[in-house]
Parts: sequence; structure tokens; C-alpha cells
Amino acid sequence: MSIPQQGGGPIEHRDQLAAYIASGEKPKDAWRIGVEHEKFGYDDARKMPLPYEGPVSITAMLEGLRDRFNWTPVLEAGKLIGLERDGANVSLEPGGQLELSGAPLETIHQTCDEVNGHLAEVEAVAADIGAGFIGLGAAPIWGQDDMPMMPKGRYRLMTDYMGRVGTLGTQMMYRTCTVQVNLDFASEADMVRKMRVALALQPVATALFANSPFLDGKPNGMKSWRAHIWQNLDAARTGMLPFVFEEGFGYEAWVDYVLDVPMYFVYRDGKYIDALGQSFRDFLKGRLPALPGEVPTLSDWADHMTTVFPEARVKKYIEMRGADGGPWRRLCALPALWVGLTYDQGALDAAWDVVKGWDAETREALRRSAGRDGLQAQAGGVKMHDLAREVLTIAEGGLKARARSGNDGLVPDETHFLNALKESVDSGKVPADELLEKYRGAWSGDLTRIYDEYSY
Repeated sequence: MSIPQQGGGPIEHRDQLAAYIASGEKPKDAWRIGVEHEKFGYDDARKMPLPYEGPVSITAMLEGLRDRFNWTPVLEAGKLIGLERDGANVSLEPGGQLELSGAPLETIHQTCDEVNGHLAEVEAVAADIGAGFIGLGAAPIWGQDDMPMMPKGRYRLMTDYMGRVGTLGTQMMYRTCTVQVNLDFASEADMVRKMRVALALQPVATALFANSPFLDGKPNGMKSWRAHIWQNLDAARTGMLPFVFEEGFGYEAWVDYVLDVPMYFVYRDGKYIDALGQSFRDFLKGRLPALPGEVPTLSDWADHMTTVFPEARVKKYIEMRGADGGPWRRLCALPALWVGLTYDQGALDAAWDVVKGWDAETREALRRSAGRDGLQAQAGGVKMHDLAREVLTIAEGGLKARARSGNDGLVPDETHFLNALKESVDSGKVPADELLEKYRGAWSGDLTRIYDEYSY
């Protein structure tokens, strides 16, 4: 979840909202890559989620990272709820999932080094306190009542609201993990093309990264339960956004969409003020019931933009949101997939050629089938396995064209970061398939073995 924004001055004209998005435009040579990933922490002796406080806890983890690796603490109401260092931050999801939001970096070599360094730090502190961490899309055994709540005002408000909309919102908050990549755009037209490709192909990422086939200690019938959750959660702020594919889509259309999403909160003086279900349009007029007479600041707008959760999202950059959390190689593969598809114009155009003929029904059906069936998904005459192979070929070509070398020039480009995904396409198996095979085979239905075999 995003860290609250501050400052920015009052919003005096509606056009400031679109201008805020446009301010993220960057020339191609300034494009960067930001990777965010979440993982579940647990008490290694009890194999239960880490509570917020105690000797084996989230607080102990954050304090250990702070003290051993020179992170700067982030507090809310006197509670340690995050860390900052060199443009990156460590934050907490509602159920204590530990998230790294990486610094904006130039190459996937750098982002993968950052991920590897972070996981090494986490492993070192976890070993000291008796904790473990595992990369999965959903908690495989723990029930909803087993999950702690982190001491963040935003989460208290969201938990209440999620109980009123959809059917699975609190499961999303407390029992899922994702990996996502944040990418830049050069212009409004570039944003439009990238958003259309991102949304249309998000089901491919869902299928390739599907890694949540268990819930409450048994198979749940899905390759990605996390994806299933997002398909049954607050339709006002989730989904595949058909309007993005309509003629005239751009910054203003995105602003209209976000303005129509009911609010969660307003952040003032270190506190979250309940604005659940209220209208940002009313806020612009000084008529918000939560703060009568006040108009929003640009930071309020930035906060509100973080409360929409479609499969791809625009802020000052574009977020790719369709993948389950997973093991180390997959954390590096996701930026490789999307950078390859979107940071080379030839690859971006080729990707658009693949999807431009699909209608909204096909895109939505692919989304739903991907969560259920992984690479065996199909909809509207599109077979996911064939589509994934074609998409990876385009992404590989885009990475070759970028030709960003690593390891002091010994590695000519970033294509090897796609290897984990190519192995899935070659075998027809995604992580969920491998987990289910072990559960039904070598594990003989003993799902607790997942901790020893799949923890970082």
C-alpha cells in the first residue's frame, strides 16, 4: 500500500488533476524501472503469521533492518510502520506482509540486484529472530482470523469498507501478496498505448505468475486465488477498464474515472480522517462531509489515486498489477516481461498488434480464465499458452533492442531474466501447477511442507 503524500498546495482548478499525471512524463533516456514485491513473514517455530509486536514480530524485523542495514524509520502515531533508504522504502501490507518498493533504476540488472540485496537483508534479520519469509500469491494455510492487523489508520478504514463491498476484500488485504513493476511514459499518447497493452496483456502475467492454488490448507480450485479475489472486489475501483480502449482516452478520461471512485480517507496531521464512500468531486467544491469547507490539496489527489485498483493503474507512472508474489527468479522476471514489451517502440507496437482486435468481453474472459486455469486458459478463440509464447518472443526482442548490458559488460542484455517464464511456456506449467503436483505427490497432502521448500 502507498505511503501517504503531503503538501502540494490547494487544488484551484480541475485541470491541475490531469496536469499532475502529465508531470510524470519523461524523455525515453530518463525512463526508469521500479519493482515492488510483497512476502509473508511467519514465526519459524509455530509456522504462524508474524504479529506486529513481540520478540518474533514485524516490529523486530523492522528494527533489525533499521539497526543492521541503516534504514531510516517511518512512524505513524508513534508506531514503526516502515523504512526508507536511497529512494527505496519498506512498508507493511494490512496483514503484516513485508513490501519492498524499490528505487527507480535504469536496468533490470540493477533492479534484480536490489531485490537480491533486500532479500539477503531480510533473511539475515529473520534468522536472528526466528522468523521465515515465503513468496506466494496467497497465504496457503492461515485463516482470516489468524492474520494480524498492522497499526495503520488507512487499513482500519479500508477493512471496514471492504466488508460492505464485494465479497473478498478483506482476504485481499490480509492474505495476498503481489509483485508489480512501475514504468514511465513519454507523453499522453505513449501513456495511452502502454495502458492499453498493459491492461489487455495483464492476464498473461496473471497466468505466468499464478502462484496461489491453496487457501485454508487445501486446493482452492484456482491457479491464482489472488486473481479470483480481485475479480470479486469492489467493482467501482477494479477491473479491466473498457473505457481505456475507447476513442479519446487520455489524462482527462483517467481523471474522470478516478473522480467517480468513492473515497476512503483524507490524511491530515498524521491521521486518517474517515471519508468512506464520499465524493472527491464534492471535495473539489469544498463540500466534503468529512472536511466541510476545505478543498483538497494535490497530495489529497495523489492519495486518492492510490485507492483505485484496476489491473493496470496510472499515476505519474504506470503500474502493472496482475501478478502473484513468488520466488526470487519471478521477482526479476516481471520487470523483464513488461520492460521488454513497453520500453522499445517496436515491441510496444507489436504487442498492440496482438491485442488491438480484442473486444472488452474477450479481455475480461481472458482475465477470469487466467486466474482459474493458468496457461491452459482460453477465451474468445485465444489460447493462453500460445499467447504467452508470442508475448515472450516480443518481450525478448524488446530487451535485445534495449541492449542494456550488465556485469560490467559481460552480459549483453536483459533477456536472461525471462528464462523462468520461458521455462513455464516450454513445460506448460506455472508455479501453481508445480505446487499442486507436490501437494498431491511428494507431500502426500501435507501442505506444511511448503514452508521448508519455498521460503526465501
